[in-house]
Amino acid sequence: MSMTLTRYLIAGIFAATAVPAVAQDQSSAQLQPEGPRESITGTLSQDRTVIAVPALATPAVMTVAGLRTDSLGRQIAEVIAADLERSGLYAPLGPGSVRAISMAEVRAPQFADWQSRGAENVVHGFVQASGTGGLVVGCYLYDTALGSELVRQGFEIQPGDWRRAAHKCADAIYSRLSGEAPFFDSRVAYIAESGPKGNRIKRLAIMDSDGGNHRFVTNGQALAISPRFSPDYKKIVYVSYLNNRVRVFIYDVATGSQKLVTESGNTTFAPRWSPDGSQILYSMAVGGNTDIYRISANGGTPVRLTSTPGIDVGGSFSPDGKKIVFESDRSGSQQIYTMNIDGSNQQRISFGGGRYATPEWSPRGDLIAFTRLGGGEFRIGVMTPSGGGARMLTNSWQDEAPTWSPNGRVLQFFRTSPGREGKSSLWQVDLTGVNLRRLPTPQDGSDPSWGPVLP
Repeated sequence: MSMTLTRYLIAGIFAATAVPAVAQDQSSAQLQPEGPRESITGTLSQDRTVIAVPALATPAVMTVAGLRTDSLGRQIAEVIAADLERSGLYAPLGPGSVRAISMAEVRAPQFADWQSRGAENVVHGFVQASGTGGLVVGCYLYDTALGSELVRQGFEIQPGDWRRAAHKCADAIYSRLSGEAPFFDSRVAYIAESGPKGNRIKRLAIMDSDGGNHRFVTNGQALAISPRFSPDYKKIVYVSYLNNRVRVFIYDVATGSQKLVTESGNTTFAPRWSPDGSQILYSMAVGGNTDIYRISANGGTPVRLTSTPGIDVGGSFSPDGKKIVFESDRSGSQQIYTMNIDGSNQQRISFGGGRYATPEWSPRGDLIAFTRLGGGEFRIGVMTPSGGGARMLTNSWQDEAPTWSPNGRVLQFFRTSPGREGKSSLWQVDLTGVNLRRLPTPQDGSDPSWGPVLP
C-alpha cells in the first residue's frame, strides 16, 4: 500500500470549488510534544474532550476503482472518530450523530453551531477524485471556542488506501491535542487460530491497528507462532513448525517472499529483532535446557547468550540496542532479568509476588511490560527497567504476551477464555489500565506484534 503525504496539492484540482489547496503549513514542531513528556495519569474514561467529526464534504463522484466519493467521505470520518474514541482521551460525535457539512464549510466552520453541540473541537475535511484516478483527502482540526485552525493536512492516495488517510488524519489530531506521538496508522501481526483446542490451526495474519485491512499470510499447513515486525516495517520474523522441523523465517510484506534464517530439530521460539534490524534473538531447547541465542538476520552461526541450567527465554532489546530483557526460571520460578547484548551482566529485576514472563521493552525505553502469573490468573503489567514501580493493568483470568504501540502508551495482548474450548482473542489497554477494549478479528487471535507507525 502506497500513500503520498503532500505538503501542497495542485490548486487546479479545487478550481471547481471555493476550497483552497491543502497544505501542511502547521510545522512538524507544532505537532510534537514541547518539553519533557509527562506520564499519563488519571482516568481516561472521564472528562474526555468532545470532538465533532462530520462526514467529509465531497461531490458524489464514482472513482475509477468503483468507489463513490460521498460514501468514502462518511467512511473516512467514521474511522477518524473510531480512532479518537479508541484512544480513551476523546468523545467523538461521529457522522451518524451530527449534520453533514458543505464544501464551503471546510475552511469556514460554523463554530457557534458546533459549540451548541458541546464540541470543543471539530474535524472538517473533503474527498475529491483526482485527475489521475486517485483521491485527494483534506483534513482540518479546529478549536471551536477560539475559532482557530489547529491542524491542516493533505493526502493524495489511491482509492484502496482511504483507511490509511483516515488513520493519518486521526494521528495528526491526536498528536496535536495530546502532545504524544501517533500510533493509529500502524499494523499488527498476530496468529489467527481455528479448530479444536487440542489441534489448533495457527496462521500468520496482518491487519491495521484497528482490525481493518485484514489478510492471512500463511495457509495453515505449517504451524506459525511468535511473529514480530521488523523496525522498518518491511518484514516479519516468525517460527514455523512442519514435519518435525522448526524454522525461523523472515517474511517480506511487500513481495510476499520468505527467507530462511535458521532451522533445527529442537524446539525454537520467541524470535525478536534488534532495533537496527540486523540481529534476531531466539530461544532454543537443547538437551532439556533452553537458552537464548542471537543470530544475524541474514542467517549464519548463532551466538549463545545464556548458559545457566533451566529455561531462559528471550524477551526483547532495549530501544538503544544495548540491553536485552528476558525471562528465566534459574531462581526456581519464572522471573525477569536483563543482560548486555553480549550476554554479560545478567541481573534479576522482578521481585514481586508470583511469576513473571513475556517481558517486552517499551519503544520509549521507560517501561518493561510483562505477564504476571499468580493465583491461577495471568495479568498484564509494567515496571521500570530497574524493576521498580510495578503495577498491573488488567485483571482477567488469562491475559498474556503484551506488545507495545509505537508511541509506548498502549499495550495489546491476547486473552484466553476459561473452559474447554479455550478461545483466544486480542485486546488492548492503555497505561492507566482503564481504557480496555477488544480488537475485532475474523478468527481467534493470539501473540500480537504491534509494528511502528507507517511512513
